[in-house]
Amino acid sequence: MPEFLNNILANIAFIFQRLNWLSVLDLFLVTMVFFIVLLLMRGTQAMVLLRGALLLFVLIFLLASLEVLPAFSWMVTVTLPAILLAIPVIFAPEIRHALERLGRAGSILPTERSSIQMRDTISSISHASGRLSARKHGALIILQRRDPLEDYVKTGVFMDANVSAELLLQVFYPNTPLHDGAVIISGSKIIAAACVLPLSSSGVLNSIADRQMGLRHRAALGISEVSDAIAVVVSEETGSISVVHAGRMIRRLDAERLENILRAFFRPAQQRGLFASFSKLFQTRSEKGEEE
Repeated sequence: MPEFLNNILANIAFIFQRLNWLSVLDLFLVTMVFFIVLLLMRGTQAMVLLRGALLLFVLIFLLASLEVLPAFSWMVTVTLPAILLAIPVIFAPEIRHALERLGRAGSILPTERSSIQMRDTISSISHASGRLSARKHGALIILQRRDPLEDYVKTGVFMDANVSAELLLQVFYPNTPLHDGAVIISGSKIIAAACVLPLSSSGVLNSIADRQMGLRHRAALGISEVSDAIAVVVSEETGSISVVHAGRMIRRLDAERLENILRAFFRPAQQRGLFASFSKLFQTRSEKGEEE
């Protein structure tokens, strides 16, 4: 046993002796690539597929390394190129979403003018959400940002009306023609109501103990996974207000906290400082909300 440990220590010392600043930079770049890929895939169905693929790869590698299984080793060698070609097909949606997130990272941040236009809109949404929450009237409000949402606007009823708390209350009044589906807002205008949104398949809601979140929350997560839009959800069961962005959810908000969060998203670039710091705060608060 001491000889075995001495060999390990000798190998480690040999590796460190060969390290230089280029080697450290090389390892850092490789680590960052893997970190970014895993960060982009976190919370998506790709993580489940990745775990399954890694388990299958390790199992196949162990079996193929056995000299007593020559036929199996030959089969793995022959089918390996086909497996490598199949990986992009299997992960095609996740790869597309990751590239879309990467492309949105360099987009233009909100300006002072757009922030002023959104101020009254956010106030109306927060006021309406508070009243809807008190009445336990379900609602789903989507705030468009940089990514276009025309495909989802076409599924609803076109309105092109100025945003007001009274109009939102009327739209989401139970049993009215427009209360089912989502309202899509762009700037100071309600573009459409009763819109159909994609449902999330990431399994985020399955990890939350609260089972009183239904299709509205799944739709909010779904639209946040395929665009940079922000979704506001009012639960019909509990009256709880939630905000969803980039596949993450902050729950159990009141009207004041909701307004503060929405204002932070639409704050102009010169006032925002490091946007990444708020993203980290959003992530931390969403994780706390899921634990509650």
